[in-house]
Amino acid sequence: MFNRSSNPIKRRVDNLSKHLKQENKTLLLGAVKSFRDLDNVAYKMGILPNTDSFTTRVTWWPMVSILGTYSSGKSTFINSFLKQDLQRTGNQAVDDKFTVICFSEGEEARTLPGLALDADPRFPFYNISQEIERVSAGEGKRIDSYLQLKTCQTEFLRGKIFIDSPGFDADAQRDATLKITDDMMKLSDLVLVFFDARHPEPGAMRDTLEHLVKNTINRSDANKFLFILNQVDCTVQEDNLEDVVAAWQRALSQAGLTAGRFYQIYNLDAAPPINDEYVRERYEGKRTEDMDEITDRINKVEVERAYRIIGVLEHTAKTMEEEVVPRIRDLLTRWRKQVLISDAFVFGILGAVIASLIVKFDIDVLPWLDYKHWLSADTQLWKKIVVGLLAAGSAGLAGWIHHSLRKVAINKYKSEIDQQIDSDDIREYVGNAFIYNTKPWRSVFSTRPAGWGPFSGSRRAIQNVLKKTDVFVQSLNDKYTNPSGKAERPGSIKIEVE
Repeated sequence: MFNRSSNPIKRRVDNLSKHLKQENKTLLLGAVKSFRDLDNVAYKMGILPNTDSFTTRVTWWPMVSILGTYSSGKSTFINSFLKQDLQRTGNQAVDDKFTVICFSEGEEARTLPGLALDADPRFPFYNISQEIERVSAGEGKRIDSYLQLKTCQTEFLRGKIFIDSPGFDADAQRDATLKITDDMMKLSDLVLVFFDARHPEPGAMRDTLEHLVKNTINRSDANKFLFILNQVDCTVQEDNLEDVVAAWQRALSQAGLTAGRFYQIYNLDAAPPINDEYVRERYEGKRTEDMDEITDRINKVEVERAYRIIGVLEHTAKTMEEEVVPRIRDLLTRWRKQVLISDAFVFGILGAVIASLIVKFDIDVLPWLDYKHWLSADTQLWKKIVVGLLAAGSAGLAGWIHHSLRKVAINKYKSEIDQQIDSDDIREYVGNAFIYNTKPWRSVFSTRPAGWGPFSGSRRAIQNVLKKTDVFVQSLNDKYTNPSGKAERPGSIKIEVE
């Protein structure tokens, strides 16, 4: 449960709710409440510490990311779309940081350090320094070397966030760069992937294609990726646009992309004049058609934001019930079995050693087992103290041995979690819950994960969240679709938030 005093997570969630209320986003306010219901289940089960929240793991602002190789025209495209010269441009890698761009009321554009993003849960890349540290030791404290926040006053940016990435193959700190890139792709509502038509040999960028293409095709949200061949005006002289496009399509196909649109654009202001009227009309017509589609997708990103957040809510609830709980239950069963076998083995050996000593030295143990003798008034006090200390010491030694064996088994299965679970989120959730369920105060005979008992209400809470996600999606469909053609369908779903 949320601490009602000064819990920083509660304050952050309250601020988020206040912001969404100001935006009049009733449906998203309902999603916040459902995320908090999942938080409470996660706290009881040990999946999340009470200093964390699922609400901080989703970006609540519409977000457009720009990825691609350096000099592929990413920054030029952003400047053109925003109608401001905000990003530096050039044929070389001119900016080596991920740049989050958002609207500001101030007339003056500002550049803020990466810390502004790392420490603010309202923006993407919240706590990204910790993730960078995991993949590249020592780099987490250099967050300002990887990220920056830029603000500007342009209506084309109001209500959404853009992220410009450095040249994909321009950064030497590759592990950290790939981690940030993966987070960008996961958090974004729309991802524009740029390639440079001036380099018609895509085979030289095999590694780039591997990460920007192959890792996206099996995603459930693969439709949010738009692959853009930029600066196609370079093909005017030979009039071989089709050949260049075909070469890139073959490269993308070899990387696994067999479907989807491949857009072809260029910057009209920077392009050399095309003297042949027929060629100019063909190039400009194709460029206008594709730019209109890209712009339309960007302008509709707020709609995709709502569906994305509801999708994350549903995915989180299903992950807890269908992935995390079964894995925890299986791990606890195997951990319990190993601990009991280890206990039996170690204490069996100790018992055998003690028994052999008793036989060898012909020790009469019966008086030692007669507790009435030790408690009687005839027994001297010092003997009672010695026997008490021996008993307490033996119990303490047995407890220490047992908990040492528990720790050995915990480390074994914790290592298994780290090595065998590919998903970062599931690995974290299962790891947290497993450690929580194997705390010293938890009996080794407990067969049910903490917080998942018949009277805990956890399963019912998750099912209620899943039912609400269906209602949320139907509400979005009612808002953006109208198969009947009527002004308003009777009995259409309304979202209410307490």
